[in-house]
Amino acid sequence: MTEATARPVTHARVLGVALPIVLSNATVPILGIVDTGVVGQLGEAAPIGAVGIGAVILTAIYWIFGFLRMGTTGFASQALGRNDGAEAAVILSRALGIGLMAGVSIIALQIPLFWLAFIVSPASTEVEALARDYMAVRVFSAPALISIYAITGWLIAAERTRGVLAVQVAMNGLNIGLDLWFVLGLGWGVTGVAWATFIAEWSGLALGLWLCRDAFATAAWRDWTRVADPARLKRFAQVNGDILLRSLLLQAIFVSFLFTGSRFGDVPLAANQILLQFLQITAYAMDGFAFAAEAIVGAALGAGRRDLFRRGAVVASFWGGVSSVVLAVVFAVAGGLVIDIMTTAEPVRAEARAYLPYMVAAPVLGCAAWMLDGIFIGATRTGDMRNMMVISAALYAVAAVALVPAFGNHGLWMAFLLSFVFRGATLGWKYPDLERSVG
Repeated sequence: MTEATARPVTHARVLGVALPIVLSNATVPILGIVDTGVVGQLGEAAPIGAVGIGAVILTAIYWIFGFLRMGTTGFASQALGRNDGAEAAVILSRALGIGLMAGVSIIALQIPLFWLAFIVSPASTEVEALARDYMAVRVFSAPALISIYAITGWLIAAERTRGVLAVQVAMNGLNIGLDLWFVLGLGWGVTGVAWATFIAEWSGLALGLWLCRDAFATAAWRDWTRVADPARLKRFAQVNGDILLRSLLLQAIFVSFLFTGSRFGDVPLAANQILLQFLQITAYAMDGFAFAAEAIVGAALGAGRRDLFRRGAVVASFWGGVSSVVLAVVFAVAGGLVIDIMTTAEPVRAEARAYLPYMVAAPVLGCAAWMLDGIFIGATRTGDMRNMMVISAALYAVAAVALVPAFGNHGLWMAFLLSFVFRGATLGWKYPDLERSVG
C-alpha cells in the first residue's frame, strides 16, 4: 500500500488524485442518458417513466449510506499516513462488512421501503407496475453498490483514484453494452435495463476488490476481533453518524429550495430545475479536489505532520479555486447556449437566463464549502462538520424567510447561494483549531 507521507505535497500529486475523480464523475450522466434512450426506443412513455422513478427511488435509498465512502477515506488515509497498512486493511474489511449488511437489510426490507416510496411519489398503475419489476431485480445488487462506496473511499485514501475511474468506466461501459443487448437485442424491456445494472454493479464490486488486493495480501484484513473491536466500531459509527446528519441537513436545504421554488409557478420552477444542472456540473468538478484534500490532509494528520497538513489544504484549495473560476467563466460565456439546448420553451429560456448570474457566482461562492468539507472529512472532524451545518442550515432558513417575501425567486436563489457562504465561513472559523490539533 502507498506510503502517502513519503512524498511531498506537490501540485502534481493533487492533480493526480483529483483529475481521475473528475473524469469518473463525468461518466455518471452518460449512463442515465443511455438508460432513458434505450427504453425510449420501445415507443411507449410508461417504460421511460418506470426506469426513471425506479432509479430515483433506489438512488435515494442508497444515498443514505453515502457516509461510508467519506468515513472510509478519513480513517484509511490517516492509517496510511501512519504507514499502518494493517489498520488500513482492517478499515477496508470493516467498511465492506457494513456495506454488505446494509445491502442485505435493504433486500429484506424492500416491500415496506418500496410501498413507502410509492406513497411519497405516486405514479400511474402501469408505470408503478413496471417500476416495481425494475426495482425487484436491481435491489439485489444493493450489497454490491453500497460496498463500492467503501472501496471508493479506500482507493481515494490510498491516492489510487485511477482505480476509482477504472471501476466507474468498466461498470458503466458494461451497463451500457448490456442495456443495448438485453433491451434492443433480446427484447427484455424494463427488466433488461435492471438486469444490465445488476450485472454491472456486481462486476464493479469484483473489479474494486481486485484493485484492493494488496489489502487482502496481509492477514490483518481477516482479524475479525480487530475488525469488530467495539471501541473502533463506536468511533466509526460516530463519525459516519455525524456525516449522515450533516448530509441530511444539506439535503433538507436542497429539498426546501425545490419546494419553495414550486410556489412561483411552472416557468420559474422549470428554470430552477435547468439551472440546478449547472450546480451538478460544479459538484462533479469540485469533488475531485475535495477528495484530494481528504486523502492528503488525512495522511498528514495520521503522520502528525502539520506542515504537510497545511500544504495539502492550501494546494488542493488552490486548484479547487482555479476550477471554480474556470467554471464561472464557462457558465458566463456558454450558459445561455446550454439553457437553449436543454429547453425549447421560450418563456423558460428567458426565465433561466434571468437567473444565470447566480450560476456564474455559485462555483466561486461555494468553493470554500466544498474544499473545507474535504479537509474536515480527511481529518475525521465530523462533529465540527455536523455542528457547522446546523448553524448554516439555520442561517439559510433565516435568509430565506427574509429574502423570499421581498424578492420572490431571486430571493430564494440569494438564500440558496448564501447557504454555501455560511458553510464555508463556519468551517473556516473552525479550521485554525483543526490545524493546531495536528502533530
